Amino acid sequence: MRTYQTVLILKPDADEAQVDLANEKVDKYISQDGGAILRTDKWGKKRLAYKVKKNRFGIYLNIFHTCNPLKIKELEKEFGLDESIIKYMVIRLDDKEVERVFADKTEEAAEAPTAEKDKKDSSDPAPAKSEKPDE
Repeated sequence: MRTYQTVLILKPDADEAQVDLANEKVDKYISQDGGAILRTDKWGKKRLAYKVKKNRFGIYLNIFHTCNPLKIKELEKEFGLDESIIKYMVIRLDDKEVERVFADKTEEAAEAPTAEKDKKDSSDPAPAKSEKPDE
């Protein structure tokens, strides 16, 4: 099994329930061929650089998963047939990229509590500046 990153763009008029349903369909596509979802990031609704199937906006899903390399073409075919997906991209990740992606995620989780503490500390009023009289 190899590790892949798949970016999907869903129709912009989809609500949260439809996005979750599309995510479940993708999970089913991947798991039926022996793959597994490692992580899913919902990037939300973004403006597209150009119109895709008459849509100016799209809802992005970023999915990290494992899959048999021989099944990628079938997976892409399923993405193409799914009406809720307007564009997709599947990228194979090497070991270094996988380590980097998952290391970044764990570092963000570890830094989150300290970042909130820093925000609280920085919200204290700044000390008053002392003015020197002109001599």
